[in-house]
Amino acid sequence: MKFCSACGHAVTSKVPEGDHLPRFVCDNCGTIHYENPRIITGCVIESEGKILLCKRAIEPRHGFWTTPAGFMENGESVQHGAAREAMEEALAHVKIGSLLAIVNVLRAHQVHIMFRATLLDPSFGVGPESLESRLYAEAEIPWPDLAFLSVEFALRRYLEDRRLGRELAHFRDIDWREGKVEMTDRPSQ
Repeated sequence: MKFCSACGHAVTSKVPEGDHLPRFVCDNCGTIHYENPRIITGCVIESEGKILLCKRAIEPRHGFWTTPAGFMENGESVQHGAAREAMEEALAHVKIGSLLAIVNVLRAHQVHIMFRATLLDPSFGVGPESLESRLYAEAEIPWPDLAFLSVEFALRRYLEDRRLGRELAHFRDIDWREGKVEMTDRPSQ
């Protein structure tokens, strides 16, 4: 950040009085600009025992498979955002179910919140952010071609829970340190 969104003057990075982290502070009006993690919301959609995946038509990870998910919008709940993303990416009308996973992607400053979901009707299609959408049986899921570690984590936990007849909430932290990915699972609730 270079300029204040309140008055347009230059900002500097410093620790404001009473705070403990550097923030962008306007040199003119004193506005403190906080940068907080972005929320990604999505869902693992099941229909007749199969999982709906979309092949990405956009970067990052163009051409790789994912569950419908994207940035939460102001004025919507995370559940509404997950249902909206299912419609935008796969033209899928879904019923959002229980919380599946929260993945903190630390370096990207993102929190991925994933829900269980079911198709409300058997129709789905290809939205503008997707090249293709398809239902996969568990044995057919293209694991090496999944777009994101958070998606793989949520899918694996979903399938494990389904086999064990449970619906737990799962948590993971993903961070990159010295060129390698570190993943820390926290106990399910």
